[in-house]
Amino acid sequence: MNKKIRTEAVDHLFQAILALESIEECYSFFEDVCTVNELLSFSQRYEVAKMLREKKTYLEIAEKTGASTATISRVNRSLNYGSDGYDMIFARLNAGKEEKEK
Repeated sequence: MNKKIRTEAVDHLFQAILALESIEECYSFFEDVCTVNELLSFSQRYEVAKMLREKKTYLEIAEKTGASTATISRVNRSLNYGSDGYDMIFARLNAGKEEKEK
């Protein structure tokens, strides 16, 4: 974890996020905390990461998400050299999907 962002205030924010119990609660909280553009940027980066993991090309990703190649490249760098946060979430979501299918 980047020591520059590990602060008491960030801990409080993450604790608040962990207290959310539904998608509707997430909408309410994030609409209050983020601007519309910030929230759309977060969701765009997440979609880019999913598509990169699906081996989509930069062109396919840019066309589908509207992300710039610079954004796609930054997300790709995070996937390859980051803190493995995307991979952790993808694994958990896939495990949850597999459980539901049983």
